[in-house]
Amino acid sequence: MTRTTPPRPVDITELFPELSEHSTTATRLHPRPGGPTNAESSIGGPLLWPADEAWPACSDGDAHHVFQLETPATIRRRREIYAAAEARAATTGASYHLTDDERAELPDSDFSEPHDLVNQPIPLVPVAQLYRRDIPDFVGPDAADLLQVLWCPLDHPEEGYNPRVRLYWRRSSDVTQPMDAAPEPPVVSDSYLPTPCVVHPEQIREYQYGGLLPEELDAQITEWEEDADDDDETEDGLSYQFDLSLAPGWKVGGFANWSLTDPHPMDCAECGTAMTLLFTADSSEWHGAGGSWRPMEDPTEASSNPADISIGRGYALYVFRCPASFDHPPATAMQ
Repeated sequence: MTRTTPPRPVDITELFPELSEHSTTATRLHPRPGGPTNAESSIGGPLLWPADEAWPACSDGDAHHVFQLETPATIRRRREIYAAAEARAATTGASYHLTDDERAELPDSDFSEPHDLVNQPIPLVPVAQLYRRDIPDFVGPDAADLLQVLWCPLDHPEEGYNPRVRLYWRRSSDVTQPMDAAPEPPVVSDSYLPTPCVVHPEQIREYQYGGLLPEELDAQITEWEEDADDDDETEDGLSYQFDLSLAPGWKVGGFANWSLTDPHPMDCAECGTAMTLLFTADSSEWHGAGGSWRPMEDPTEASSNPADISIGRGYALYVFRCPASFDHPPATAMQ
């Protein structure tokens, strides 16, 4: 099924034509739980990985920030149990509840595997696989048609208490003998184990974060928002940032929303070049019960977090790349 972003409540460029000079395209990925293969673009699905290429692992050991650790199998089983209970409630109309047998399978809320399990190498977790053919805003080396995003499924203090991200660009035709199955980490954070999802790419247009617009234009937009709030004929609370310019959710390209910390420079650690947004992993596809970014095909009861990922307290993780070289390391920011 395709996913279609509803038209914005207001065409902001009709009010501020100069915004066209501060716009770009983004590809909303619209991940939804499914069974992707390594021949498809996906979130959290299997990667087309060469059998003779070592799978990357993190060896930071006790330098990780550790709170609760679980095995991937425990997390997946818990999600299955909750999904089954939700399906029963939807089918029967009865209230949501777990059976005694289901409750018996679930660990206590404060359960954690032993923390010293992080002292062994932790295989990275597949986050995204994106084929150039599927993603209008795909960016990569000329010969590459595949971008693979992986991360360490534990918090790294030096990364702002977020997972550490690794990027791999490759030419899919070079992978003649794919790996059968990736190694699984012995323990992970529940927040960083994506549920495998198929994607439904959709290209949209975004407009730059207000704080990075020319000062006069930003002030004019702010004044318009305030006037709209006072106008009885205008929808209350209409926000340039959250309703008109920057789409939430998993996406490729576009602009970052700096509403948590205000903008700060994202410069390449290798060469100092200002970096550009490559990829976004988000805790929510839309905000609130009536979120204006929810695709028209999704019912009101649909989950706004289909990939079961949580960044901080429900934020997004922005992954930036260096435009000078694809070999330079990425940088991340939580917003």
